[in-house]
Amino acid sequence: MSKYAIGVDYGTLSVRALLVNIETGEEAATSVYEYPHGVMEEHLPTGERLPSGWALQEPQDYVEGLIITIRNVLAEKKVLPEEVIGIGVDFTSSTVIPVKADRTPLCHLEKFTHNPHSYVKLWKHHGAEEEALQIDRIAKEREEKWLPLYGGKVSSEWMIPKILETLHHAPDVYKEADRFMEALDWIIWQMTGEETRSACGAGYKAFYRHDSGYPTKDFFKALDPAMENIVEEKLDAPIKSIGETAGYLTDSIARELGLLAGTPVGTGIIDAHSSLPGCGIGTPGTMMIIVGTSSCHMMLSETEAGIAGVGGLVKDGIMPGYFGYEAGQCCVGDHFAWFTDNCVPESYEQEARSRGISIHQLLTEKLAGYKAGQSGLLALDWFNGVRSPLMDFNLNGLIMGMNLLTKPEEIYLSLIEATAYGTRMIIEQFEDAGVPVNALVLSGGIPAKNKMLVQIYSDVCNKEIRISGTDQASALGAAILGIAAAPERITGFKNANEAAEKLGKVRDEVYKPNPDNVAVYDKLYQEYKTLHKYFGTGENDVMKRLNKIREDRLSE
Repeated sequence: MSKYAIGVDYGTLSVRALLVNIETGEEAATSVYEYPHGVMEEHLPTGERLPSGWALQEPQDYVEGLIITIRNVLAEKKVLPEEVIGIGVDFTSSTVIPVKADRTPLCHLEKFTHNPHSYVKLWKHHGAEEEALQIDRIAKEREEKWLPLYGGKVSSEWMIPKILETLHHAPDVYKEADRFMEALDWIIWQMTGEETRSACGAGYKAFYRHDSGYPTKDFFKALDPAMENIVEEKLDAPIKSIGETAGYLTDSIARELGLLAGTPVGTGIIDAHSSLPGCGIGTPGTMMIIVGTSSCHMMLSETEAGIAGVGGLVKDGIMPGYFGYEAGQCCVGDHFAWFTDNCVPESYEQEARSRGISIHQLLTEKLAGYKAGQSGLLALDWFNGVRSPLMDFNLNGLIMGMNLLTKPEEIYLSLIEATAYGTRMIIEQFEDAGVPVNALVLSGGIPAKNKMLVQIYSDVCNKEIRISGTDQASALGAAILGIAAAPERITGFKNANEAAEKLGKVRDEVYKPNPDNVAVYDKLYQEYKTLHKYFGTGENDVMKRLNKIREDRLSE
């Protein structure tokens, strides 16, 4: 018999199952299930309208997707149940669900179907901005020691702000919930029948520390007296590190999946983090960047250091044996898409259609031969606010240097360069803190398709870059953690690090910095830093004042 592992990759709009041959590394079969309810941003299934900035999901979509995709990959390859040695799961985060002790989501209870706080709050749900500010203020007043390890600022995308938002606006939902969980942990609970929490989710999104646990009762009481005992009442469960076994398939779910009861299930991991093992990164020195609509930057290190704007620092949170760091940019592919959707003239659209290429390809072609600095433009990559290093979602994008000769492709180039400058700023934050970044690996559809972008990143950051060798890095990483959940006598691998080294994939091609471009981009980057400081650190809050004027007018 062959031996296979399955990686289940839960994204924002769909779930993917990947079947991997653990002896050859072959990605043998894949299946994708799009969530029927998608992302609920305007209204609930029952018709109630949602406020701006909300993003909810229906948890039943996760269960149906799990069953359908796994059955599909087994059928496609005609794999026997006993040939599957382990399953791993990755998930968006912080994607928070309130549930009963029997695993029932509150949104499935009749009395809560019309209450938006009873549904899954997706990672990009931004309804908890006020709560994040409150938590940030109180943590600073109390000089909480964990705060510097989260970059010194709390994000509304994390678990505790979303829970506090529920308490403030739907106290009946808060009271009824026996558990608030990452959807990652909830789906594994469905699979194994054992309630556990991933050190990855708890550490990066809920302030859990390997040496001291969650924040104290006094801290939670300072947020709201009703939260004083939240850990014991609604969060407490065994914490499992990445690379450990979370549990084993129950009889009932195994029958639905077409697998054997008792099949090991690995501890779940955040979807972006899963790309590290998927790209063969199991040791320090290489920064992994997932480049998509937004970007996530991850590093392994033997040392622990608080870094401004880093969204989390967790022991064994990404790979066993190391501290895992996470930073990120809110707007990358999102603002490339904004530009092509709104700012490209019809003549360009016609040319792209007539040639049968995408508008992105056309703009890239028109930039062939451009030299660094030739456009005279400089942009700030803040169109969705700033994650690292400022953690401020009330900032906006900026493009400067335009004149009546500025071409669309030059603006497009400036946006690409802006994301590279943002990445360089993150790299410098790491290196200043004593965490060396020797090389970069980029993953995601954008770097796989756009060599120009990768070369710009190499020139701006002055680092060698390689590209993921698979289009399914997160799913492959999850499968590798599924392998780690099974015994070495079955898999032949000691741990997740070894499995990642042998089965993770990067392309052979290496992008190297162009010295001429490096010199010019060094100058432009200094100007970027000037704008970053001026508009982002309170020297001039014009962006926030403009936001306030807009919000006031819209509310009239």
